[in-house]
Amino acid sequence: MRILQFFLPGKGRRVGLLDADERIIDITTDEISSVLQLILTAERERVSINVIAAELEEEVAAERVGREYSFAELNVPPDEKTPHLLIPIEPPEVWGCGVTYLRSAKSRDRETETDLYTRAYNAERPEIFFKATASRCVGPNEPIYIRSDSNDTVPEPELAYVLDSRGRIIGFTIANDVSARDIEGENPLYLPQAKIFKGCCALGPIIATPSEITDPMDLNIRCRIIRDEELIYEGEANTSQMRRSFEEINRFLMRDNPIPTGTVVLTGTGVVLPDDISLEDGDIVEIEIDEIGVLSNPVRKLGEG
Repeated sequence: MRILQFFLPGKGRRVGLLDADERIIDITTDEISSVLQLILTAERERVSINVIAAELEEEVAAERVGREYSFAELNVPPDEKTPHLLIPIEPPEVWGCGVTYLRSAKSRDRETETDLYTRAYNAERPEIFFKATASRCVGPNEPIYIRSDSNDTVPEPELAYVLDSRGRIIGFTIANDVSARDIEGENPLYLPQAKIFKGCCALGPIIATPSEITDPMDLNIRCRIIRDEELIYEGEANTSQMRRSFEEINRFLMRDNPIPTGTVVLTGTGVVLPDDISLEDGDIVEIEIDEIGVLSNPVRKLGEG
């Protein structure tokens, strides 16, 4: 199943299923009005979210007329007066993984003039860092931000997955691990400041359950940057280039570290921007992943102070 959240004027947040015809079916009930509630219900009842979602779809079947919406019509900039897509889950925690791709390790070593990242790439223990809370995350068509003290912020397009409290993968989504490359390059100890700030993580547009993904370790990831309506950058990678498995990442993430249901894990990027390209106010970043879709976000510069 492909699950998402959207906004309706007068009704607020809704839970939807995206069908093969790109139609969104509203499965919201009084008991389940968010994807996180859907996941928690499935965990409590010890079934998959596909089972709960199918039951909800059947429950609202008689009212299906008036509960269907076009994905294209909702995939628009957010406005309280118009229906629009929302972030597919409000994650209690977001964790990031670094140097899971060799290209990323070499690039970060060059930026910091060290061999720290190549050593991490080859080490038994993966690089895992805290990335964001729900308040720092944005959904489709919402702005991602450039820190006021950064002159070299870049998108990092990544496959992400959602976990329950036992570490089981509930679904996959697209993530943009927005990063201040110059701040991390100045000193690797500044990593939290390079990674954690307002609008530093974009997620969406949907969560695809594992049954929707043919092979999560063979997905093409593409990143595009559009400036003044012109394509200024396009790059791609494939998740087959990852050194770390999801099981390996989860084993270290959850070692002595309980996680709440709905935790999102970013798996690292293999798309590294050239040194002469970084984000500017007004850019649009598009990230596309096979079998999931396209996540688009405008870029804004945060003010001083």
